[in-house]
Amino acid sequence: MTKIFSRPAQLLGACGLSLGATDWLPIEQARVDLFAEATGDHQWIHVDPARAAEGPFGGCIAHGYLTLALVNYFLPQLMRVDNLLMGVNYGCDRVRFPAPVPVGARVRGVGEITAVEPQANGALQVVVRVSIEIEGAQRPGCVVDTISRYTFNPET
Repeated sequence: MTKIFSRPAQLLGACGLSLGATDWLPIEQARVDLFAEATGDHQWIHVDPARAAEGPFGGCIAHGYLTLALVNYFLPQLMRVDNLLMGVNYGCDRVRFPAPVPVGARVRGVGEITAVEPQANGALQVVVRVSIEIEGAQRPGCVVDTISRYTFNPET
């Protein structure tokens, strides 16, 4: 269930809060192929099922950066910030790819708010650690600390 924040005080008190898990998303070859087309990364471990079957992973795997990009798909399912003047993606820290994501696997996002810091302009900087879990795997496909800045509408 999506956690909803509508006031700065709610976020300021949320450090350490588990955001839970999203629904599972299947990683299909068509998604991997579209990502390859969009980025120009046509490495055979991603887009050549016959060759990849003989390779080190026993089949095609998703691009690491595709797995990272799915954070943008999962984050709004984990949390939503309302009553905003503006919200911006400030960046990412500590991006890791502990395990390959096989085509045909299902993944989900699991989140935790790890830091909330007031900024000089009145915004809040929020760090959310998102782990992209692979169904049945011991290690996640990606772990990243996302950084967002939220400026709330003035209180009326």
